[in-house]
Amino acid sequence: MEDRIIEFMEQVDFRPLKPEDLAAKMDIEAKDLEAFFSALRELELQGRLILTKKGRYGLCRHMNLIAGRIEGHQKGYAFCIADEKNTKDLYIASDNLNGAMDRDRVIVRKIKDHKYVNSREEAEVVRVLTRANQRIVGKYEENSGGVGFVRPDERRLTQCVFVAPDDALGAKDGDIVVVEVITWADGPKPPQGRISEIIGRDDDKGADMLKVIRKYQLPEAFSQKVLTYAESVAKIEPEDYQGRRDLRQEQIVTMDGADARDLDDAVSLKTLANGNFRLGVHIADVGHYVKIRTPLDKEAYIRGTSVYFPDRVIPMLPTELSNGICSLNPHTDRLTLSCEMEIDKKGQVVDYEIFESVIKSQARLTYDAVNAVLAGDAEATAQYKDLKDLFLALDQLRGILYKKREKRGALMFDFPEAKVILDEDGVPVEIRKRVQGRAESIIEECMIVANETVASEYFNRDIPFIYRVHDAPPDDKILDLKEVLASCGLSLGVNVEEVKPYTFQQILTEIEGRPEAYLLQTVILRTMSHAVYDTENRGHFGLASECYCHFTSPIRRYPDLCIHRVIKDIIHTPYIDEGKDSKLWKRLNEAANQSSIQERNAEDAEREATDIKMTQYMANHVGEEFDGVISGTTNFGFFVELENTVNGLVHVSSLDDDYYEYHENTRTLMGKRNRVCYRLGDKVRVLVSRVNVDEHLIDFELVAGAEPREGQKPEAPKPTKSHKKEKGKGNGKGRR
Repeated sequence: MEDRIIEFMEQVDFRPLKPEDLAAKMDIEAKDLEAFFSALRELELQGRLILTKKGRYGLCRHMNLIAGRIEGHQKGYAFCIADEKNTKDLYIASDNLNGAMDRDRVIVRKIKDHKYVNSREEAEVVRVLTRANQRIVGKYEENSGGVGFVRPDERRLTQCVFVAPDDALGAKDGDIVVVEVITWADGPKPPQGRISEIIGRDDDKGADMLKVIRKYQLPEAFSQKVLTYAESVAKIEPEDYQGRRDLRQEQIVTMDGADARDLDDAVSLKTLANGNFRLGVHIADVGHYVKIRTPLDKEAYIRGTSVYFPDRVIPMLPTELSNGICSLNPHTDRLTLSCEMEIDKKGQVVDYEIFESVIKSQARLTYDAVNAVLAGDAEATAQYKDLKDLFLALDQLRGILYKKREKRGALMFDFPEAKVILDEDGVPVEIRKRVQGRAESIIEECMIVANETVASEYFNRDIPFIYRVHDAPPDDKILDLKEVLASCGLSLGVNVEEVKPYTFQQILTEIEGRPEAYLLQTVILRTMSHAVYDTENRGHFGLASECYCHFTSPIRRYPDLCIHRVIKDIIHTPYIDEGKDSKLWKRLNEAANQSSIQERNAEDAEREATDIKMTQYMANHVGEEFDGVISGTTNFGFFVELENTVNGLVHVSSLDDDYYEYHENTRTLMGKRNRVCYRLGDKVRVLVSRVNVDEHLIDFELVAGAEPREGQKPEAPKPTKSHKKEKGKGNGKGRR
């Protein structure tokens, strides 16, 4: 019905019509009127149609209206990120937001003859489609007149929410609260709300993480209905073994981090007579327990993914499944979906099977233990002597698969993750780097080849599916990267339109071993688009893969669970003929969109939770000195990343030995008189001068500058008439 409406309104002579007139013009039958009006409302929410003040429906794009999402800025203005691809972001002044807030979906109209910086066009909000901030986390404050308001914790929400005394729930000045918006901003009138929850004070145990949970609207406890259902299905019945391939006698193991509890993947490996490998990737059959449209499925759809905080996990599925019946615990029967692949010595998959199975893992291995065996540790080798040959064979295959991906141009980033260690009270006591060893790489390579094999199978059969899609970087980001590389004496070597995955891989290879290698990797990574889920296969740029999906983690990712169901349906009903108008396709498309949104939300929440704990950790080290490297330069200073991955800002105002100018072409800060230059990748020693835990900001002061690097000192700028130092540039605050 939606496509039919749009097609009718696309006609050249169409003029906006009232709903009933539109129905008459389209000859909508009485029995279809309910579906017709429902489709109109849905198209309006999508921002494809607009209902004018005269009650007539018209196409937005015919009226020069653009649908998109607001991205706020802490200074009050915002940008509209358009729904349509290849449409530039539109600048929106604070006066033209008309009550819209960060992350709201809106319809905007371009303002004629108005241009923002860099020729970016300006717009104004004409309609708010959906509100993203109905519940806001912030700090309750009272002014001298006793008027209460909530100052949002999210800096991109620049308007305080007025709270009447009867709606304050007894909150006291300084309390962290959740406020529900009752009325939205209207001109000079601020939004008004009522407090629904008092989280506590800043120093209350657990208040910091609870604040993040509420801010990102993450669900916590499962309802009793969901828990009861989970308990009822968390078992293996005798009939569940029927039709499954019995792999319980095979040498199958799990390999994961020491603190992992949801073990959803296991591997097996045999060397065949022809010299090829038979790799088995066995994934928990979560779809057997989480049937579509059940309470478990509905809850998993809403959550979309598990969320990992420094002090807790918010799981997608209850522990009865995630840590119980679906976790591939050792020496226990578990139902699985298996992808067994024959792989030759060049890393090519020459044959494969995808089938339902039952396994019994022989060992629960940790990465540390396997790495120790591969490193030749005598004690570890003796402990795992029966599995040593398996480890060596897996490591041999890992090397083959890695070289194959490297050869085709896959981007091989090497970023150690930071793990914040907390004490029993949730106080950060250490920040450790997680360095990827050979064991971690073994599992990564096994999962990648399994995901590619599964995705290719169903893509080639033209079966509705969910793919993991990673588009090529947008042109503007590639141009920015070219400038950064040029400042370091590097070049992409091709035009923007000719950029391929191996273009970036060549740069990564070229910078290996250079002082700024790690930071240039970070810049290249930031150039990349964000991977999403989609029912249209557009390939995976970062992996240089023509076809990719997420098949290997159904305990913690909803898309994996969805495609498991498709696979199981194909196994039991080999022929499925469902086009893009089918219910299956629509359901998968909705799941892909929901999962992409929830994944991004979870990533933001995880990042903020980690930032909070890192900032708390550094607050205990004010006045101490650390070694670091310059990770970014701006006109107001440079950012420094410490060995523990913490970032902070050295503001230009603290560089009191000279007057420093920012040279955009070389991305450097240079002293006018002494010619001291600070550039990306320089090693420096800094002192922690100030930490703002509330805003997650860290300020550094320089203790010792960088040593000049031969051949890399930029050309000195020509003397200027004025040597007056610019004061007040930037905000004086470091940020992660």
